[in-house]
Amino acid sequence: MLLGQNPVKNNRLKTSMTAIALTLGLAACGGNSSPDNNAQTTLDLGGDVSLTGAGASFPAPLYQTWFAQLNQKYPNLKVNYQSVGSGAGVEQFTQGTVDFGASDVAMKDDEIAKIPADKGVILLPVTAGSIVLAYNLPDVPELKLPRAVYVDILLGKITKWNDPAITAANAGATLPDLPITVVHRADGSGTTGVFTKHLSAISPEWKEKVGEGKSVEWPTGVGGKGNEGVTAQITQNQGAIGYVEYGYAKNNQLKTASLENKSGNFITATEESASKTLGAVTLPENLRAFISDPEGAESYPVVTYTWILAYQKYDDAATAKAVEATIEYALTEGQKKAAQLGYIPLPANVVAKVAAAADKITPDYTIDVN
Repeated sequence: MLLGQNPVKNNRLKTSMTAIALTLGLAACGGNSSPDNNAQTTLDLGGDVSLTGAGASFPAPLYQTWFAQLNQKYPNLKVNYQSVGSGAGVEQFTQGTVDFGASDVAMKDDEIAKIPADKGVILLPVTAGSIVLAYNLPDVPELKLPRAVYVDILLGKITKWNDPAITAANAGATLPDLPITVVHRADGSGTTGVFTKHLSAISPEWKEKVGEGKSVEWPTGVGGKGNEGVTAQITQNQGAIGYVEYGYAKNNQLKTASLENKSGNFITATEESASKTLGAVTLPENLRAFISDPEGAESYPVVTYTWILAYQKYDDAATAKAVEATIEYALTEGQKKAAQLGYIPLPANVVAKVAAAADKITPDYTIDVN
């Protein structure tokens, strides 16, 4: 409960969902834009509050935009987010050195068990996006990769771009006699966790030899730190291919391969194809979803939610209220900015579930004002 509230929880976020869904629906249909949501206003926090967060690089461009605009709206609320990778984000959140963490892989039971019981944890998916295989071949504007082929590239079994397995799927393309350089994450990464979970789901050989996780022993290639580092490596090295979040590829004008999905169709990552993937996935009540090989003829095969990790209880009311205000912004005005940066706005029913979960954020004490 927030300082000064009635002891009956007011469900501020939850009860606003009908209006939010209507606003998002109008925006999606090209309706009239809302008034300036960034006009400065006052958020009663008892003074200035600075929040610190750390974690996934996957949503970092979106988070940085959100938090800068949140500060424009509420000058007394600042959010400092460090893009350090999901692994480090979960670690810092577990150690209690940040106010919130961020991860592209939902925390597992053993990770949640490490959070002190007097704090608790709430997993809040706030956006979603695709993981793409971006490549640097100047004379190849389009590239199709069957699932067996991209697994073999990443295993180091296919080493040249003009390998028969690649050329067979790309009739008419001029593929060079050029070595393939695989670029992967060098840090503990939720992006890696999601991508290797997909690879393990579609390839018994990958599952046996490499497996899944935020950090794995890559059979081949060079490492880059964060989505930023992998993007830079691909940009700078002709013949490179690597996995990055779709927004990084889009914003850096990287070419991305069409990947074969479970239905046998080659799908290019777009906001629309990712939305179709999410539409084929049911988000459970605990808000943890692991999408490894989605159904759906038009689904892009590697899509994930990305989570903000919040404590259920905070040491003081101002911090609790600031975190809740940050989540509220992400679920309302923030959703309208997601697609512009290559992310997927949450479906209205998911927004409602996340808002209801965020209503559980409280300080570690309550004050009865009656």
